[in-house]
Amino acid sequence: MPDWSEPFRFTLAVLATWRVAHLVSREDGPFDLIVRLRARAGDSVLGHLMDCPHCVGLWVALPAAWWLASTPLERLVAWLAIAGGASLAERLVERDPR
Repeated sequence: MPDWSEPFRFTLAVLATWRVAHLVSREDGPFDLIVRLRARAGDSVLGHLMDCPHCVGLWVALPAAWWLASTPLERLVAWLAIAGGASLAERLVERDPR
């Protein structure tokens, strides 16, 4: 892996988390794969989770935090920060008047 700075790695983690969370919760996905998975999950706990970009982002941020930080406390803080950044990005996209 290139020698990326910590702020750059954090930014990448936030953007990647937002992208995956938005894909799972708001888009149909390639070949309608995601929309079919959401339909199959239906009214289950997984189905409700897949409808919420903030919920999906929380779980997608977990491996990103593991990659970004090294101690348990750092990983906890990174997890919440990455998920928070992805939620903020989602809120900004939701405001788009298009």
